[in-house]
Amino acid sequence: MVEEGALIGYGPRLERIWGSIFARQLVKLLRGAKPADMPVEQPTTFELAVNLKTAKALGLSIPESFLLLADKVIE
Repeated sequence: MVEEGALIGYGPRLERIWGSIFARQLVKLLRGAKPADMPVEQPTTFELAVNLKTAKALGLSIPESFLLLADKVIE
């Protein structure tokens, strides 16, 4: 959502969820596992993204220390 104009976003990368967790679950199902017996998998890595264009449009300044923590900064 940050790429679409949101100021800050924090959460799991959806591409990784669909690419890895979904693929593993699908393989288990195709091998005959029952859905009720399959564990729920949760993401383990999260991404922090900051949109500096939006911050500038809102008249906000983001501290450099916060930007250094971000995984992705959109300028």
